[in-house]
Amino acid sequence: MPEVQGGENLLFLTDEQLRQGIEAMFFAYRGFTADPDRILSGMAYGRAHHRAIHFIARAPGTTVNNLLNILGVTKQSLNRVLRTLVEDGLVDSRVGKNDKRERNLFLTEDGVTLERKLSDAQRARMRAAYRVAGPDAVSGFRQVLEAMMDTDMRRQYYQIRDTSS
Repeated sequence: MPEVQGGENLLFLTDEQLRQGIEAMFFAYRGFTADPDRILSGMAYGRAHHRAIHFIARAPGTTVNNLLNILGVTKQSLNRVLRTLVEDGLVDSRVGKNDKRERNLFLTEDGVTLERKLSDAQRARMRAAYRVAGPDAVSGFRQVLEAMMDTDMRRQYYQIRDTSS
């Protein structure tokens, strides 16, 4: 697994430049989540529902425990989210084949449709931003994001990225 590069060429940034980067991240995140938030608001769902749907789509059959690790939320919080998604017919929770205590999660047809709608909106925003920024900025942006992840988060990210490529 590749590690994030850094350290050879020290980069000096002022506190003001770092503050501007932090604020840009806050506003970019608002923009990135705005379209899915609008789609989900009419369904009484929030970002936790979106994240669960996203990662169930990325790894069909994932277990509840794996989803807990990826999302970094409490079991109680995830159970609330999953209960509504199952009750509303977006997620199917199946008993594990090897371990009957496990629950494997799959999107239903309606769940796949919703996930596609949410992802299409975010892909359109990312595609437009990447076109404006150019290929070098795209690569640099990914490097910055990966460098901001803790080691365990980065490991999970690479695992998800590499298994579904």
